[in-house]
Amino acid sequence: MTLPFQHLVRPALITTCLLSVPLVAMQFTAEVNWTLSDFVVAGGLIFGTGLAYQLLASRAGSLTYRLAVGVALAAGFLSLWANLAVGIIGSGPNPANLMFGAVYLTAFVGAFLARLRPQALARTMLAAALTQFLAPLAALLFWQPEFTPDVTRGFVGNLLFVGMWLASAFLFRKAAGPRPDSGRVA
Repeated sequence: MTLPFQHLVRPALITTCLLSVPLVAMQFTAEVNWTLSDFVVAGGLIFGTGLAYQLLASRAGSLTYRLAVGVALAAGFLSLWANLAVGIIGSGPNPANLMFGAVYLTAFVGAFLARLRPQALARTMLAAALTQFLAPLAALLFWQPEFTPDVTRGFVGNLLFVGMWLASAFLFRKAAGPRPDSGRVA
């Protein structure tokens, strides 16, 4: 399988445009202070997410399926970005934030096992939502963080990611179409 050139160009252009924002901002304010590693990590995440969308969405003819892929990738990208940037639970380095690795593992392995079939992906996204919901609860049990405003905001913000995984599950379920046994009267 060869990768069409356009599948690489679009994510590369989008990555370049998005990374130019902090690069230009750094020229005008000291409040934006990215290091080379910040640009490399951000570039890898943005390009990887864009490339994944190009590859996965090109397999589907359904707009609903493509939207479901986009929402799932956005949920993974944004939660990973937030976790790497400041952490979801508390701020700064916090071992409790490692619990969210289970979310990404659930989504990735589940999508692989689902072989990108919409009905199976709907179940995978439900599992990712449940894992996203349970990660901070598990962190409470194991690390018992203090309930500072940062931790509270993290728990509330985590619900946004749970909602995104659920929205993706709903869209994949719609993309799968009606079940063969639904809507029929015996």
